Amino acid sequence: MPSPSGNSGFAASVSSIWTSVVTPVEEFQELISLFPGPDPLVRAVRHVPNEETPEPYRRMLAHEHHMTVRMEEYHHCSVDVHVLDESLDGDLYCRKIILTRSGTDIPVQFGVVRFHFQYVTDAVREQILSGEIPLGRVLITHNVLRHIDLKAIVEVEAGPDLARILKMPEGETTYGRLATIFCNHQPAVDLLEISAPL
Repeated sequence: MPSPSGNSGFAASVSSIWTSVVTPVEEFQELISLFPGPDPLVRAVRHVPNEETPEPYRRMLAHEHHMTVRMEEYHHCSVDVHVLDESLDGDLYCRKIILTRSGTDIPVQFGVVRFHFQYVTDAVREQILSGEIPLGRVLITHNVLRHIDLKAIVEVEAGPDLARILKMPEGETTYGRLATIFCNHQPAVDLLEISAPL
């Protein structure tokens, strides 16, 4: 007996949904591939459930707030942003950054940002492109209507590139997160944020 056409359509749609699912590790790899380099960023990465993330990383990462604010609270100082690499293609802006304790070269966070500028004003766009203020602080200052969706916590084993950027031993473990910032109800920013060892 043939299946009703509605059921076959439903099966096809379910199949397409499942085949398009991206795991946290795949998304991690996709974001770091935006800025390939001669040395690997990490040796290994794995998804860690929020409740299994050790402290103080869990408190630092497992929330739906800007990492700029959480880093400043944890380190008891403001932070500076340093753009290591960037690309702009129309409204799609990507950058590889490091946050340091203000006025020093002490790293607190590595990040990769993929920003869809069509969801924010020209003023926000220009201030982000200036590379002078951390992204979270820009959005807060401009009072952008936003929501942060925490996707996953990841445990990473530093490769030579991350070890150099975060001034940590190669092979040492630290933790990061994948998140999306919705600006004015639109998925505007994809983030990878990796904490320096705590």
